[in-house]
Amino acid sequence: MSNFNLGIDTGGTYTDAVVVDLRNRQVAATAKAITTHGNLSIGVNGAIGRVIEELGGKWPHGDIKLVSLSTTLATNALVEGRGSNIAVILIGFDDAMAVRTGITETIASAKIIRIDGGHTHTGEEECPLDEASLREAIRKVSGSVDAIAIAAMYSVRNPAHERRAQEIANEMQNCPVTVSCDLSEALNGPRRALTASLNARIVSRIVRLVDAVKESLLRHDISAPLMIVKGDGSLVSAEHVVEAPIETILSGPAASVIGARFLSGRNDFVVSDIGGTTTDIAIARDGWPRLSEEGSEVGGYKTLVQAIDMRTSGLGGDSEIETDYNGRIELKSNRVVPVSLLGARWPSVMAHLKSVIAAGKGLRTACRFIMRPEGYDRNSLPADLTDDDIEFIQQVGDEPVPYSLLVNRLSDEKRLALLCDRGLLQLAGFTPSDAAHALGRQDQWSQDAAKLACLIAGRNSEFIGRNEKQKDAESKRFAELVLEKVIAKSTHLIVEELAGQRFDMDNPLVAAVSSGNGHLDNLGVKLHPDIPVVGVGGPAPLYYPEVGKRLNSETIVPEHSEVANAIGAAVGQIKVRSVVEVTRDEDGAYHVHGYGDPVVVRSGQEALDSASQFAVEHAEEQSREMGGQHLQTTTNVQRIDLPDVDPDLSLIGATITAECTSIPWRA
Repeated sequence: MSNFNLGIDTGGTYTDAVVVDLRNRQVAATAKAITTHGNLSIGVNGAIGRVIEELGGKWPHGDIKLVSLSTTLATNALVEGRGSNIAVILIGFDDAMAVRTGITETIASAKIIRIDGGHTHTGEEECPLDEASLREAIRKVSGSVDAIAIAAMYSVRNPAHERRAQEIANEMQNCPVTVSCDLSEALNGPRRALTASLNARIVSRIVRLVDAVKESLLRHDISAPLMIVKGDGSLVSAEHVVEAPIETILSGPAASVIGARFLSGRNDFVVSDIGGTTTDIAIARDGWPRLSEEGSEVGGYKTLVQAIDMRTSGLGGDSEIETDYNGRIELKSNRVVPVSLLGARWPSVMAHLKSVIAAGKGLRTACRFIMRPEGYDRNSLPADLTDDDIEFIQQVGDEPVPYSLLVNRLSDEKRLALLCDRGLLQLAGFTPSDAAHALGRQDQWSQDAAKLACLIAGRNSEFIGRNEKQKDAESKRFAELVLEKVIAKSTHLIVEELAGQRFDMDNPLVAAVSSGNGHLDNLGVKLHPDIPVVGVGGPAPLYYPEVGKRLNSETIVPEHSEVANAIGAAVGQIKVRSVVEVTRDEDGAYHVHGYGDPVVVRSGQEALDSASQFAVEHAEEQSREMGGQHLQTTTNVQRIDLPDVDPDLSLIGATITAECTSIPWRA
């Protein structure tokens, strides 16, 4: 009997689907579809439908044991600074602690609510939860926020106030509510509050994605369980992720590491995954990515979510390119829809580009367009939009509108940025993907539109002159310079990851390598990485062979590298981590802090035994609830002891971690 897994990856540009035959460890079929941000189900359904077609009449409906999903939507949202309107309830935070959260600087639109309450470090109530003030505050934000985050002082030692506030918020508001104790066991209250806030900001995006996948599976008569890749590379149930979507930050990149190992057959390597929005680089040892013990950092946001130790940068095939009159080319960190994709779909885009070339005016914004996300017509507009917001949106119909027709003032720019942040509009522009199409190195969209975009961007930078006989050669040279920018930056990023430190872009030694020059005056500069580079992602074959040459490294761009994330999702494992703390009070009693009220015992050994048992039981219970089989559980005890004291009396604190690994399919 066959044993197939369906892997799905939803990225900023494409949604991929693969079917992996686990018995033979072979990729049976792959497919891609454009990610439709206005309605994700369109892209998801397209990818699954195409992978079914790829398999022909051998679609093994009854043999699909598992559907696994990875995504970069959460990562992309944080990198691009986008998400829902949120309220943040801080319980027991004083002025200094509230400032230390950094929420106001990170999410300027967040509504901060301060409420009395919270617990001490031993789990005892500091002061009662002010429920009356909490209810009044929630009433005031009703209708103006899409999600709520809650963080209370020392909630990891006693979650009672967070749980009660969650109950009240759920009673009063029909929106997702995040509590910080569900996301991290760390005592750092301000960072837990920021992590919960970021979680609330992106929850709607992950909920929409899960709903879209479930809808498509139902349509294709697939009844297997649905699991999602977390940022540490392990699988969890879809139901869990809907409550804690921030755990999917670096989901796609983590899946790419697992997929890179499966495809390359290597255990030790540096993987660089370039997609439409980001480049994600990580080092794998013994077949598993390194984890960041202090929490993952994405888009400059330091969270408490345990995820792979990965460098994520806003560099992708669809990064917007900006040029200036001095001929400088800048790769921006935001993703835009490539002009070549627009040109393949809408003749009006081609007509606009040609008219700009003919007039010789408006070159600066000629390649920028404003459009509605595909599938937008299935969604109603948010109720909190102003009349001016609605009027602005309504000027954009089913086809892209030239940027210059709608944006003429600073207020227009700000309004457009806010509407793009909320996913109601999106920008199109000139990208490395367009440069690759202009050179004939990519061919899925319009080469003619790409050539026009190159000509416009090159003339705006004054790199391309007005001589018609030379324009084709100059346009190609300009496109080569754009791709060179991506190669140089990709090389620089991998050098930093291999070295474990950051270098300025103008560091002369690193620049000699990343530029491909290889010399600094009379000095030859050459590196020799200890591990190979595995390049994955859709544009990987375009860039990484040259990156490997500059690094003087063995470089592998394996077959099916363009769907490595989806493959990584399909072959993943369940890994559940449960943490229980033990503290000692002034009277010598021990408090065991699990997932409810603390348990008080008199003996240190009794506390350790109780904590270990609880951690193991909780981890294994969570694994079984997710369908895990063949459980393997390990425990780690970190003690804090008084020096020179009998071990039976020296314990003053401990952290017990149980980690349960299992497989989500029947081998």
